[in-house]
Amino acid sequence: MMSAKACQENAEHSGQLKFFSAVFYAGSSFLITVVNKTVLTSFRFPSYMCLGIGQMITTLVVLSAAKMSKTVQFQDCDRWIFFKIFPLPLLYVGNHLTGLASTKKLSLPMFTVLRKFTILMTMILEIYILRKTFPKHLVYSVVAIVLGAMVAASSDLAFDVEGYTFILLNDAFTAASGVYTKTKLGTEGLGKYGVLYYNALIIVIPTLLASVFTGDLHEAVTFEDWVEVKFIFCFLMSCIMGFVLMYSIVLCSYYNSALTTTVVGAIKNVAVAYIGIFVGGDYLFSWTNFLGLSICMSGGLVYSYLTFNNKSSGSNAGAQELKIHITEDSTGKYPDN
Repeated sequence: MMSAKACQENAEHSGQLKFFSAVFYAGSSFLITVVNKTVLTSFRFPSYMCLGIGQMITTLVVLSAAKMSKTVQFQDCDRWIFFKIFPLPLLYVGNHLTGLASTKKLSLPMFTVLRKFTILMTMILEIYILRKTFPKHLVYSVVAIVLGAMVAASSDLAFDVEGYTFILLNDAFTAASGVYTKTKLGTEGLGKYGVLYYNALIIVIPTLLASVFTGDLHEAVTFEDWVEVKFIFCFLMSCIMGFVLMYSIVLCSYYNSALTTTVVGAIKNVAVAYIGIFVGGDYLFSWTNFLGLSICMSGGLVYSYLTFNNKSSGSNAGAQELKIHITEDSTGKYPDN
């Protein structure tokens, strides 16, 4: 089974590779959040879709150049590529666009708080798709993170229905993308770089066409700040960091579980939320929100400590696992609730 194979591969990776790939992802995610917020909010760039297209094109250019110079290797394109990588392209574009849209609609602190629901969604998908079980202490830490998010969101003084819709869709796309990325990394011929390259290749044209029909491309082209050096720099940095972020996600998912990758992102998000309290100007302070952020951070730190420091987890997991069984009836369907 895929879950058994993934667990075996995870055990073979050293603790240092797991830890540093997680730190690389956290740093990349932090930087792109700040840069995207600058482009979309500070400069009021009108098209998050075109910003996503720029990040996809950067990914294609960098990986094409790296393959031509034989720095990296992945299989050439053939008629079976789409079937090998599906449904990652759909999940990728959904994750990309809803993420950029929610960044534009929500304040940084509330964006980072509501992203915590990705953790719960990822855990559920790993249970159903990868048939995984989780130790009790990890389940409790995840519950603490989600509880903190609910407490923080309950005091949102700038509630935006559209923004909340985008962020919850983004959570679902991120969770599904993380779990399926983990399964596709073992596909013969693809590997880390093939997953990145063909994801971007398959979706960049449809996304470009969508931006034309919706008028997003026209708004982006006629944007008045293209003559500003600072805006151009921030836009290019966003494109570059889009590639770096996707690579860091794939790398972290390769060395760790999809759930661990999601929790690392959550810890980064809470750190951004704390910074947003003092920097950015779009945070409305309340003690309830601050308490929720603190609960999130505590749960995330506990999860990280247990994951990266519990060297004997493999031998002790059997005594402490909270097994969540998915039963099937004789027809192979899940029982009704």
